[in-house]
Amino acid sequence: MQLSAEYKKPTKVVLNVSADSQELAGYKNQAVRHLGAHTRIPGFRTGKAPLGVIEKHLERDALVDEFVNRAVNDLYAKAMRQEKLRPAGRPEVTLQKVVPFSVLQFSAAVEVVGPVVLPNTSAIKVAPKSAAPVTGKDVAAVLESLRQRLATRQKVDRPASAGDEVVIDFEGFGPDGKPISGAQGKNYPLRLGSSTFIPGFEEELNGLKSGDRKQFELTFPREYGVKALQNKKVTFKAAVKEVWAVSLPPLDDQMAQKAGPFGSLEKLKVDIRDQLAAERRRQARRDYEDELVRAVTAKTTVAIPESLVDDQILRMESEEKRNLAYRGQTWQEHLNEVGQTEQQHRDSKRAEAEERVRGGLVLSEIAEQHNLTTSNEEIAVRLEVLKNQYHDAAMRAELDKPQNREDIASRIITEKAIAKLKELSGKPEKA
Repeated sequence: MQLSAEYKKPTKVVLNVSADSQELAGYKNQAVRHLGAHTRIPGFRTGKAPLGVIEKHLERDALVDEFVNRAVNDLYAKAMRQEKLRPAGRPEVTLQKVVPFSVLQFSAAVEVVGPVVLPNTSAIKVAPKSAAPVTGKDVAAVLESLRQRLATRQKVDRPASAGDEVVIDFEGFGPDGKPISGAQGKNYPLRLGSSTFIPGFEEELNGLKSGDRKQFELTFPREYGVKALQNKKVTFKAAVKEVWAVSLPPLDDQMAQKAGPFGSLEKLKVDIRDQLAAERRRQARRDYEDELVRAVTAKTTVAIPESLVDDQILRMESEEKRNLAYRGQTWQEHLNEVGQTEQQHRDSKRAEAEERVRGGLVLSEIAEQHNLTTSNEEIAVRLEVLKNQYHDAAMRAELDKPQNREDIASRIITEKAIAKLKELSGKPEKA
């Protein structure tokens, strides 16, 4: 194979490939075998005739097409390996000269990732993160959540008061009288006094009973999470459908036994404290790893194709849409809330998307430089762990699909690359 590479820019290369009859003979034989496997030839079992005999029974155009496809795909892959290129998309192949089975010349234009030049990782130091201490207030918050889960509820025919749960329909309207996206709900259970809604909303429902309706005006907080609603006056219409009296169990040994395999309230508190401490240690480790990767990424030189960043933006957008759908909100409603067009929203995510791509390339380069791989046994163990987290047979079967196995393999290698990066940076053991 003869090969030359023309760099149009750091992330765009054109490979010019040519091969002679000696090299092409193997591709011809592969094409004949493949087509012959589906061709019936008198006197022979299907696929068992000599290649020369099979070829005589094949349609020439079909044979040439199969030969060219096989040769181009394999020669392109060899050219990429020879030039040590990382493709960022599918190539645009142009056939320049084809003499069936004896001459093949083609060019392949493809976007590639530029060379990844890592900094001296041993010189990059990031201070280990300390886990936040668990306070009595933290334990009390978990206990209160458990009380809420174990509470008993009884429907009542009386005005609602603090501590009750009301089931409501509500909708918010702007000064123009038009409904505001994201400010409505149907059959929504709301605990009065939980401070779940904006200030003043729950108080307006005190004293209402099943069947009552009320209209009231509130102003969204200046620091509200949705920019379009910050400091905005909204008129709410609410209808109370049900009122439930909520009885919380006392904090005692009996409640602890209902919550799990705990003999006493004190043992439950110890378990809560241990669980919170373990999670905070894990979070501290994740924060340290993220900061270390960001520090190395910031000093890494690499030319990134725009297509990789665009793909990452679309993946981030898909994840955001799934989360919105889970909350019952449409994509257009979300765009209206943040006051952006779809393109403006994508542009706002570009910097984050590029950082994610750069971080992934850094870890990939570390894995390649240190020959980090994963085995079938490692993948099998990880799969089994994941399967044990699900009881649904369909979900367990989903994990066995090739794409998910590839994702798991990639995740394992990423974990190994992060571990190697921590080793190279001289991270203390206690971190």
